[in-house]
Amino acid sequence: MIVLCVVLALVAALGNAAASVLQRRAAATDLSTSAWGRAAGRFGFVRLRVWRWGAGLLALSGVAQALALAAGPLAVVQPVMTTELLFTLVLAAAVFRWPPGAGTWAAFLAMALGLAAFLLLAGPGGGMDSVPPGRWLVSAVPAVVVSAALIFVGMRQKGSARAAVLGTVTAIGFSFTAALIKDTLGLLPDGLGEVISAWQLYTAAAVGLGSFLLLQATLRAGSLAASQPALTLGDSLLSVILGVSLFDESISLGWRVLPELASLGLIAFACVHLSRSPLVSGKEAQRW
Repeated sequence: MIVLCVVLALVAALGNAAASVLQRRAAATDLSTSAWGRAAGRFGFVRLRVWRWGAGLLALSGVAQALALAAGPLAVVQPVMTTELLFTLVLAAAVFRWPPGAGTWAAFLAMALGLAAFLLLAGPGGGMDSVPPGRWLVSAVPAVVVSAALIFVGMRQKGSARAAVLGTVTAIGFSFTAALIKDTLGLLPDGLGEVISAWQLYTAAAVGLGSFLLLQATLRAGSLAASQPALTLGDSLLSVILGVSLFDESISLGWRVLPELASLGLIAFACVHLSRSPLVSGKEAQRW
């Protein structure tokens, strides 16, 4: 099941990356030569086939992520989802015909190696399919308090500092959304009616929507290089913690803690470098 979980998470990450690149390609298309494009203004690209393909892939990636969460541990799915950055780099290079430099490829390999090393060292596995209700209160209350405090602090910052702080809050939201989805899917053996009536389903939708809106504020606040490490590592680390505290998933610690931290440091370094690449940040569209 772990292999299936990883494969589905990789498919979801690939879908997210492909959707992002296709929709950026649509947004970069010159529509001024068509009558409907001039009439639709800056949002005319939504009628392009390439944009609709991107939207469809985004929906499919959401399904793949949900299936991955149903098939395996939260502490595996969310870290594997960080490969979206790697897929974005490769796909954007092909679509926009902008070859990455040697430094970007080095960051690509560093992130892949760091992620593989962390998963092999931590060895997350096991766990329950659903969460006892009392555990949600123990985890959610501190998360809400910390998120509110970070939003308060972040809105008083500017530029990169604001982007980093808001990125951390967004990561908290995304990790809790994934945990809520996994908990909801764990109710499927009790019947579809139990799932539809479960509070987890509607809470996941609300938290997911709030996190998406907060992501937009994060991206407007500062550079991707400032927010992406917080988004990537925050989501992954908190998901590992939630997997252990909510679902009783297991990870290996002891002597492995130091190399695990080194692996996370390698991922963080690679995230910063990749986020500065025009192929990941979306600045390659300026060439079209």
